[in-house]
Amino acid sequence: MTSTRLLARNSALNIVGQIGPLIVAVFAVPVLIRALGVERFGVLSLAWTAIGYFSLFDLGLGRALTQSASAAIGGGRPEELPVITITALRAMVLLGICGGIVFALATPWLVDHALNIPAELRAETVTSFYLLCVSLPFVLATAGYRGVFEAHQDFGIATVLRVPYAIFNFVAPLGVLPFSHSLVPVVAILVVGRVAVCVAHVIVARRRYPFLHERVPMDRDVVMPLLKTGGWMSVSNVISPLMVNFDRFVVGGLLTVTAVAYYATPYDMVMKLLLVPSALLGVLFPAFASTFERDRAETVVLYDRTIRLMLLAIFPPVLLLVAFAHEGLHLWIGETFARQSSIVVQWLAAGVLINSVGQIGFVAVQGVGRSDLAAKLHAVELPIYAAVLVLLTKTLGLRGVAIAWTFRVTVDTAALLWISARRLPEVRPYLWRSVRLFGALLAVLLMAGMIDSLVTRIVYVTAVLIVFAVIGWLQILHREERVALLRMTPLSS
Repeated sequence: MTSTRLLARNSALNIVGQIGPLIVAVFAVPVLIRALGVERFGVLSLAWTAIGYFSLFDLGLGRALTQSASAAIGGGRPEELPVITITALRAMVLLGICGGIVFALATPWLVDHALNIPAELRAETVTSFYLLCVSLPFVLATAGYRGVFEAHQDFGIATVLRVPYAIFNFVAPLGVLPFSHSLVPVVAILVVGRVAVCVAHVIVARRRYPFLHERVPMDRDVVMPLLKTGGWMSVSNVISPLMVNFDRFVVGGLLTVTAVAYYATPYDMVMKLLLVPSALLGVLFPAFASTFERDRAETVVLYDRTIRLMLLAIFPPVLLLVAFAHEGLHLWIGETFARQSSIVVQWLAAGVLINSVGQIGFVAVQGVGRSDLAAKLHAVELPIYAAVLVLLTKTLGLRGVAIAWTFRVTVDTAALLWISARRLPEVRPYLWRSVRLFGALLAVLLMAGMIDSLVTRIVYVTAVLIVFAVIGWLQILHREERVALLRMTPLSS
């Protein structure tokens, strides 16, 4: 289940599954901003964030389910799958119900005090948040079933189920616009989509995996190890998304909800670059869990290869964003957004390059069974990041928010790579080589952001990409990887 061909295939499926929604978002977001207005769209951005963040209520059980099921499959113990899977799924639904109640009780305070919501939008914002609470058990159940697919390396099925909703997430609000510009029907249709995608996951999983039909009692001896593993993972699952998404709530609280739109819109698009890391790492997490006990040499190979491929895939689009942030925003949304948000794009793009490497360390640490180390690191980071974020937001505005985010992922990446190198000492030579390359790429980005002339920037970026392609092909890729890539081209046939 960890062959290079299989991992490449599953990573490609994950990437394809995220490209479609990205293309739809490029066209849908400007229409939504014009139709809803910047303030209402800012609230919608918070709703989208809340939907994605709801997974924190599973206490790490989704991730623990994937790890435990992967270990059982890789270790030749399929008889353990029914009790592990069914117990975890039941627990996640119960946690979803409890989390929905908690979120509903907190909604009035969030809208009236925590967020700087305009008075005329508060009523529909409260109703929208209550609708999101209803969707929480379905969100967690979906995450659990997706973990089952990933543990079995059935990423094709997971992609087919995920893509329609991801596209629906942007298309459905457009369908509501001819009838209403209120947030309530927009969020309601998103919740209906969440319920539908959950039902689809249940039907497909039960047809594909017969063991899900077995009658399994809730087993304390199974739940407790899952909760122990998931408990540490949940610390990261709570804190890490909080640090990722906390910035826009700080913007809404310290600045304005209009500023949320100016920040969240470019943020969401820049973060789409992480579709490559998330695609690779979604595949590698069960692979790390499966190989660590059986063959550490294979784990080291996976680690080294992932870092090199990550830098090759992420650097070119990051360079383009840093060099042409203003021009790109002007063409996409307009000059007002370009003036307000281009510096945000540049800082966040550099942070994405750093974060893409840091996520490899994060997945490696969790995959080898030391989720507690990543959790403790994030617990230490959170108050430091919160203080830096508030300070820079007050002093530098939106630029300060982006700088704080990039500072946080830089610290996080350095720490995670250090921890993973201690757990897997065999990766240290490969890691040091990648760090040197990493530093050189950041210097190139800095130069691109300092060039004022558009013509000079075009020449600089073109030259850099040509040199990078040559070095990447001859020096970064190994011979067997070059051969494998050549075999995947149409010319090979």
